[in-house]
Amino acid sequence: MAKILVVDDDRELQENIVEVLAEAGFDVCAASNGEEALEQLATTAIDLVLLDSIMPGMNGMETLPQIKRAYPQAKIIMMTAFSTVDSAVEAMRKGADDFITKPFKIDEIIMAIRRSLEEAKFAACQEMLNMDDMFKCLANAIRRKILFLIKEEGRQRFMDIARKLEIDDHTKVNFHLKVLKEANLLEQDGRKAYQLTPQATKIVACLNSISEA
Repeated sequence: MAKILVVDDDRELQENIVEVLAEAGFDVCAASNGEEALEQLATTAIDLVLLDSIMPGMNGMETLPQIKRAYPQAKIIMMTAFSTVDSAVEAMRKGADDFITKPFKIDEIIMAIRRSLEEAKFAACQEMLNMDDMFKCLANAIRRKILFLIKEEGRQRFMDIARKLEIDDHTKVNFHLKVLKEANLLEQDGRKAYQLTPQATKIVACLNSISEA
């Protein structure tokens, strides 16, 4: 579940956004200004920040670069009552990932959040899959099929893998299984059945999300 931080000094609007996002399935917390936002970020892993641009104390435009510098993995969507090209350009230049203008419809902000989170997920997948050793390992179609098979059906014995993938050459199957184990994508339990490692589970999810994009 994605963790969202809503930063807005308008308490009524802040509470409304928090309620709606919670109902949409997000884990939500809130802050009323830049200082409070940075305090929350220092103690809580935040996936995305909804940041109001105009607030007393440290405003959104001042807070934005500090968040990006200290927490570059967090996505940031700026909220502003002033829809101008200059303000949008300034927000993007300082690191904002998106820009939404008040008053906005709730559907708009949920869509913007989901879009930014998908972009973050895709970027993380690209980084993970672009590692040289991992790319070479997963470039082979048989190895990918083995991972997808185990993800779909759970632990598999050697002969089950060969039979379900319809590969008669057992030496070939054994070779690919060995490569996947050396890449820390497969491990065996006490019965010698193959299962995905935690890293492999993440990678298979990445491959699925990329293929569906």
